[in-house]
Amino acid sequence: MFPAMRFWFARASEVSIREQLVTQVILGILSDDLSPGQRLPSTRELARRFHLHPNTISAGYRQLERDKWVEFRHGSGVYVRSSKPEAASTPSLAVDQMIARLFRSARKLGVTLPQVRFRLRQWLELQPPDHFLLIEPDEELRRILAAEIARSVTFPVESCGLEDCQRAPEGGMPALLSNREAKVLELMPPGTDLLILQIRSVPTSLTGYLPAPSGALVGVASRWPEFLKVARAVLTAAGFHPDSLVFRDAGEPDWQRGLKETAAVVCDVLTAAELPSGLRSIPFSLLSEASVAELRRFEDYVRQPLELGHH
Repeated sequence: MFPAMRFWFARASEVSIREQLVTQVILGILSDDLSPGQRLPSTRELARRFHLHPNTISAGYRQLERDKWVEFRHGSGVYVRSSKPEAASTPSLAVDQMIARLFRSARKLGVTLPQVRFRLRQWLELQPPDHFLLIEPDEELRRILAAEIARSVTFPVESCGLEDCQRAPEGGMPALLSNREAKVLELMPPGTDLLILQIRSVPTSLTGYLPAPSGALVGVASRWPEFLKVARAVLTAAGFHPDSLVFRDAGEPDWQRGLKETAAVVCDVLTAAELPSGLRSIPFSLLSEASVAELRRFEDYVRQPLELGHH
């Protein structure tokens, strides 16, 4: 007979049935609901009991075997290994171990699962954000801005488009350009705090490189089409002759062709890292200095109470 541990499978969950099985077995082992040497239900038994495809169960057991949680005994079945995996120091497994200890302690105290779930939800809602969530529908612009934010702060930076912001993991501080604010407010829950970012003034940022040197060939490179468009307008207005500007879409094949003949290449921070060695690059940061300062202030504000707690 299979022990008291019970399996549950949520068919409507975004987590696959295979991963649900794997996670439940690991938590069962970590919380001592499953003992070393204990036999797990057969593939056929689980498939019949929960109306699942046997291949799904087999795939879960094979993953558990590869990760050294269980072992197959020929002609006998699947058993919990006598020892836990040595490589049990991954962040995911550390979280699983904490969860297992939490539920084991809750059971000993007689705390019900709904009570644990309610208190966890309350506790999570009280936690300050632990990363920035950049929301931007333009994929190339999103990549550039995410890279700039990551260079300016120590918080992790995640990003998504407008259609995915509602499904983004909790715990992120939404950051977006001002022209996206109205749409994002429509999609996010009422009262959601937003960090509004501003784009840097292009003419102001290029002041140090003006007036335009006569006869100089200047390259402009980026994967973001708007970057190329704005650079063309600004540099032309600043006195650069159109024939002295070499534009390259960094998303196209052979985009670096001809750039070695230029005196310098104006580009975004991502493209700057892809330029051939020996080229003088003029990386242009899109985010304004005020926005960078705001991101850092928010990070300091969130970290401050955590640091004070150690004194």
